[in-house]
Amino acid sequence: MRKVPFVEGEYYHIYNRGVDKRSIFQDHEDLERFFQSIKEFNSVEPIGSIFENSFDKTKNKRDKLVEIICYCINPNHFHFILRQLTENGISEFMKRLGGYTWYFNNKHRRSGALFQGVFKSKHIDNDSYLRHVSAYVNLNNRFKGEPYKLSKSSWEEYIGDENDCICSPEIVLGQFRNPKEYQSFARASLKDILKRKELEKELES
Repeated sequence: MRKVPFVEGEYYHIYNRGVDKRSIFQDHEDLERFFQSIKEFNSVEPIGSIFENSFDKTKNKRDKLVEIICYCINPNHFHFILRQLTENGISEFMKRLGGYTWYFNNKHRRSGALFQGVFKSKHIDNDSYLRHVSAYVNLNNRFKGEPYKLSKSSWEEYIGDENDCICSPEIVLGQFRNPKEYQSFARASLKDILKRKELEKELES
């Protein structure tokens, strides 16, 4: 039981990493399976398996557990910004995503936990915080310039280069005059984040 429960209509930064910082994707098939899980399991009505759900023509009309604002899935960790739509929606959504562990372990002949304990969360309680966290999440796989291999983010949705859309970017983009203004803001925010990280390293050394 979480100390602070998730509240409907509120925004949260959700994140976790592989146990012992290990990779959670070994190949592009793994990455696509996790992305498919994000899409398929965001349903109030239980879907059974992804295979069974692929035959359901009504799946796009189902009520959702969460609204996905942005995401980034990296080789060994992931980030989401989610808005809870139903009671316990975030917890149920993340519980279902945990089923990826069974797929991964079965495919790669391993056992045990894949993720590092219970997922972490931070409440996003104002628009300024939402804007900055969205930049952090959207560009999280670009900290070293080009996107990491075996990664995928909603950045392409925000700049209009993605057809397979799962997010609601208008919630953030609506706070800017146009998408280009957001892109400039996000890139500037990324530079500030990287500078702070470098400063932290210097202070720790």
